[in-house]
Amino acid sequence: MNDIKALYGLWKEKAKDDEDLIKELEEISGDEEAILDRFYMNLEFGTAGLRGVIGAGTNRMNVYTVNQATQGLADYLNSEFENPGVAIAYDSRIKSDTFAKSAACVLAANGIKVYFYERLVPTPMLSFAVRRLNCQSGIIITASHNPSKYNGYKCYDPNGYQMTDEAADKTYNFIQNVDMFEGVKKADFDTALAEGKICYIEDWVYEEFYEKVLSASVYDCKGTDFKVIYTPLNGTGNIPVREILSRKGIENVSVVKEQELPDGNFPTCPFPNPEIKQVFELAIEMGKAQNADLLLATDPDCDRVGIAVKTDEGYKLMTGNEVGVMLAEYLLSRRSEMGTMPENPMVVKSFVTTNLVDKVAESYGAETVSLLTGFKYIGETITKLEEKGEADRFIVGMEESYGYLSGIHARDKDAVVASMLICEMACYYKSKGISLYEMMQGIYKKFGTYLNSLLNFGFEGASGMQKMKDMMNDLRNNPPKEIAGKTVIEISDYMASKTVSVETGIEKIINLPKSNVLAYALTDGCCVIVRPSGTEPKIKVYLTAAADNFEEAQKLSDALGADMKKYMGIE
Repeated sequence: MNDIKALYGLWKEKAKDDEDLIKELEEISGDEEAILDRFYMNLEFGTAGLRGVIGAGTNRMNVYTVNQATQGLADYLNSEFENPGVAIAYDSRIKSDTFAKSAACVLAANGIKVYFYERLVPTPMLSFAVRRLNCQSGIIITASHNPSKYNGYKCYDPNGYQMTDEAADKTYNFIQNVDMFEGVKKADFDTALAEGKICYIEDWVYEEFYEKVLSASVYDCKGTDFKVIYTPLNGTGNIPVREILSRKGIENVSVVKEQELPDGNFPTCPFPNPEIKQVFELAIEMGKAQNADLLLATDPDCDRVGIAVKTDEGYKLMTGNEVGVMLAEYLLSRRSEMGTMPENPMVVKSFVTTNLVDKVAESYGAETVSLLTGFKYIGETITKLEEKGEADRFIVGMEESYGYLSGIHARDKDAVVASMLICEMACYYKSKGISLYEMMQGIYKKFGTYLNSLLNFGFEGASGMQKMKDMMNDLRNNPPKEIAGKTVIEISDYMASKTVSVETGIEKIINLPKSNVLAYALTDGCCVIVRPSGTEPKIKVYLTAAADNFEEAQKLSDALGADMKKYMGIE
């Protein structure tokens, strides 16, 4: 643990570049708990970069932690590449533009060429720019869908996906050697801009991104009477999503005014996450007034998208799993109809995404590849296909947490292309007299009901981190024998890279990177997966309840959740 008092004193002496930090450090004087929380650890740099609460201290997002990380990144890049370049983007969050410019100044001072998005853009546009501009890395300042008090710093590799474990470890080692007050080189932004060390990304990059997104389309929506209510949740999606829908011929798009313009305070949606019903409340009101066909919401950095569809009982939110299943069905069926299905088509998903995707893909002769959670693994798979000249095999990639990608223009989840495909999918089925809700019910009828639920348990502060570690250790040492009356037949420990049959004891190797994940395969196709979040102080429990109908699946899902809370000691 850090020397708390010494660090606090050092920060009071040295942190003079931000008036907000100076004020905060004075306000917490004498508050030992507040000081402990800010200094007991350093923000951890991993494959997800940095993420934390904005504020003063080593355990907070601020210009000093950003500059330290960027100096370490610069040292890593200069050790690995000749004349490296980095693309930088930022979202609408508090201080995102400040952190992005500060990072650019550090890179420029270290002789690294910076390509800087002058206005806020979605995360997938950063992924696109890294590859298109032949950069060796990329940085985006975002905390995705977290509450307004958070911000983050994500790093990308030359292939346009988030850093792999090896690159992140090397970067972290360089960061460890950087004194955040004395060891950081920093240029002046305007001077570096004038000298060409920093340059703004030109309009042709934006335009080419739009063209690549449009090339993933498989249905022409022009001339339809389709109505959409869209909310960018005060984030980056407002301009790109509306531009793409307009070019697709979807003209009847109304935007939720209160959530239209960038605002890192998220005044009407304190949890700007399209998984949560609350973010749709204003859109639902508009949808009812306008009799809209679809409600669409993208998160602040526009890499995730959620929808609500019209039913006889009102608007129903569709889960990330359901949208992923529908996109797989839509793209595979349309490609079949159009005669553009490649040989050996492939659908790629995270291993916590519903196995119903596998059933849909199999019905079209497509392979399903399941990977660890983290879209970088999907991006890595696309890159390997591309290297073999087989990129056309990739149909769609998805995570149950509302992230999707079709096309190979990006190597990260892309809510711009996903928004386009969801809207055109709804147009297509409307032309056949079918709503998206009816489409999903048809899939359930064909393949059976798979009810996937996610339980989130939050643990703040130093004590919370320890509690999460204890829970995972206890589950490893004392695995459940049955959950909700379903026998545990296999236990997969992704940290140990093995799956063990409970009945026979036979072990199988898991050929994936090590990860702190435990999975329990149960009888009748049910499953429970437990993992700590890589970006938030939470433990996530993924439940799969397979049954003949929704009512049975819901009862089973509730029982699975209740039993897991008991096993984990959660009240």
